Amino acid sequence: MADMQIQCINKDPRQNTHEGITHVGGPGWRLTRQQAIDAINNGSTTFYTLVAGRRAEVAVVQGTHAPYLRTHADGTWTDNLLALPECRV
Repeated sequence: MADMQIQCINKDPRQNTHEGITHVGGPGWRLTRQQAIDAINNGSTTFYTLVAGRRAEVAVVQGTHAPYLRTHADGTWTDNLLALPECRV
């Protein structure tokens, strides 16, 4: 199983700070939100963020309209993904 650090995201609309993640990525790779959800759900990949030396696991959460990605650290759901910089395309 791969373990990948998410270091950037893309959002649509870009200025929305609370929703709209379309892609996640890191050095040399970029996946759509759905590709990351599928990789987590099928057990092929785990994803995490690393902020100030603290690891937060990325999980799939079932939203009202569709599943989405969210970080979980120390027993608390966090918004670490939305705080990441934009991926350069």
